[in-house]
Amino acid sequence: MKALLLAVTLANPILFVTQVPVPGDFTTVASTFGNHLAAVAEAPRGGDLWIRYPDGTTKNLTRAAGFGNGGMQSAASIAVREPSVHWSGTKALFSMVIGAPSQQYVWETYYWQIYEITGLGENETPVIRKIPNQPASYNNVSPFYGTDDRILFTSDRPRSGERHLYPQLDEYEEAPTVTGLWSLDPVAGDLRMLDHTPSGLFTPSIDSFGRVIFTRWDHLQRDQQADTDATEGGSYGTFDYADESASAARLDQRVEIFPEPRSSRTDLLAGTNLEGNSINHFFPWEINEDGTSEETVNHVGRHELFGYFNRSMNDSGLSEFNGDVNRANQNIVDSLFQLHEDPTRPGVYYGVDAPEFQTHASGQIVRFAAEPSRTADNIAITYITPRSTRDVAQGTPAADASGHYRDPLPLADGTFLAVHTSELRGDNNDGSRAAPTSRYAFRIRTMTPQGGVYVPGQALTQGIQGSVSYFDPDVLVTWSGEMWELSPVEVRARQRPARRTTLIEEPEAKIFREENVDLAAFRANLQARNLALIVSRNVTARDGADKQQPYNLHVTGSSTQKVEGSSKLFDIAHLQLFQADQLRGLGGTASPRDGRRVLARVMHDPAVKNAPTSGPAGSVQIAADGSIAAFVPAHRAMSWQLTDAAGTPVVRERYWLTFQPGEVRVCSACHAVNSHDQLGASAPTNSPEALRTLLRTWKASQTTTPSRRRSAGK
Repeated sequence: MKALLLAVTLANPILFVTQVPVPGDFTTVASTFGNHLAAVAEAPRGGDLWIRYPDGTTKNLTRAAGFGNGGMQSAASIAVREPSVHWSGTKALFSMVIGAPSQQYVWETYYWQIYEITGLGENETPVIRKIPNQPASYNNVSPFYGTDDRILFTSDRPRSGERHLYPQLDEYEEAPTVTGLWSLDPVAGDLRMLDHTPSGLFTPSIDSFGRVIFTRWDHLQRDQQADTDATEGGSYGTFDYADESASAARLDQRVEIFPEPRSSRTDLLAGTNLEGNSINHFFPWEINEDGTSEETVNHVGRHELFGYFNRSMNDSGLSEFNGDVNRANQNIVDSLFQLHEDPTRPGVYYGVDAPEFQTHASGQIVRFAAEPSRTADNIAITYITPRSTRDVAQGTPAADASGHYRDPLPLADGTFLAVHTSELRGDNNDGSRAAPTSRYAFRIRTMTPQGGVYVPGQALTQGIQGSVSYFDPDVLVTWSGEMWELSPVEVRARQRPARRTTLIEEPEAKIFREENVDLAAFRANLQARNLALIVSRNVTARDGADKQQPYNLHVTGSSTQKVEGSSKLFDIAHLQLFQADQLRGLGGTASPRDGRRVLARVMHDPAVKNAPTSGPAGSVQIAADGSIAAFVPAHRAMSWQLTDAAGTPVVRERYWLTFQPGEVRVCSACHAVNSHDQLGASAPTNSPEALRTLLRTWKASQTTTPSRRRSAGK
């Protein structure tokens, strides 16, 4: 149970997991995406939950609690992942999968489930219990405690809970993905979806400000598999279901309407001025614990972090974005994984910029400050390890390349830990399927400053050996060697942050007062219909950095406009809304694969009753002051675009957003202003007249019988 004392002395214990190495890095347990799958090929059994005490001794907690085994892996074998410590420091959550095939060629289905462990002390016997009332036949991973002790986690449970939609397929490779962030009261069994993410979110946690922060995969673009089928006679067998129902007709078609085509579809772009849209990145996001106010952390985006992306149209007034512009951040990042807040500096976060494949989500460690009061254009990335540690080495490695890193962990005593491998190549199975050999040897190490960056220091353990056999299930796999050490977390008591809420601001509150609409009753009415309200004050205002989409905008039939220089002025008249429907199938209409990919469809939720408009389907009118207001379905990813009077798109949203029942979500502008808009002005503060119009429409739609008034909370 215990190892020899090591030289590294820490103030608090460290929880971590061991994992039998898996050389493959596509939707396996340590991959950047699709890492939630529980089959033995994706998550080999034989790892455990461990604790490392301050003096260097270690204990195998799962074995001490009666779980797991070495040798042949079968019904009682386990794999574990992602421990998270309670505010009290006395217990922790983690995910565990139990079981493996006991015979060759036996295909069995397994799921990651959430467990809680108590008895973490050096002289205590650990006790592990399964969390009740969690989705039983789905993969539930990345669990952590809410400020009210609800359990938050990611899951691949379908958004609506309908099994025929399982699994949700991502927007990239159409591989299975988690559907979003969920919240569970394990006693009452109350389960809520907080965020519907079409391509998944990863490693969520709560920071010291009460924000739930996480990495989300943003890939709102058209289906590349369908493009291949259409243009190259591909074999993916993409097709559309007529709707989301289990009995939906399978249509021999591939219809996509939003966003614009990818740049490779020159046939679809011919005769337009469109450049083609591609977007694929892993960005930091935040959300309140109740699922409201979702946005990228501090509204940070491509303009603050990227080095390059293309303009949307071939128009002389628009420009490609190059990261060498004058901005606060001089260090580009392509992705941000495994976010951890520094306990000694609230609002300072460490993360990993890693490639999508080959390195098991390991790469370069970076740091940035993003306390809630900091504007996005004042967020700057600091390279903690050299840039050479980000990518797979091509040819002779750079002199400062010290390996690859993941799971950065700043500790309360100022010590800095990370998982490290000295390997600079991409991982590969240098053995065989029956006797796999990974190039990567992940160990938890201290990080030491040297020459302006950090380098790996001492290992926290003396190395944990393992020896297992398992059916994958077709081949008997035998492996012996040093286990991967992953997902370290510090075991200590922490102060619970205040529960974060978003209050309605005065410009909108004024409209509610003047229209004599009780906000609480209004929200209750929306909640009963599973709807939310979105409001923007002036969509002609755009962040000053964004010159990649039209930014000289004029509201049709009004004097409201924002014009910078002599570039083309675009008229806008409507906001058209799209909802994420799971409609795209794979494998052909005759014998399709399980699961469906999300496609953008014009908003059609029957509960949505917006003010009448002459615009395109699913749209609302832009008011004369530039404002918009619209009811939208809750618990479903949404996106939108500004169009002219004829319905021609002008400015497109690049992200999916989810809203909660009863939420009133206000943005000051379209691509909201960070420090200043395109004319140097601050964010709009007008009371949005579109909200007034919508409230009047809503009031007119309410019946006046006493029973109806009571049901609306009045």
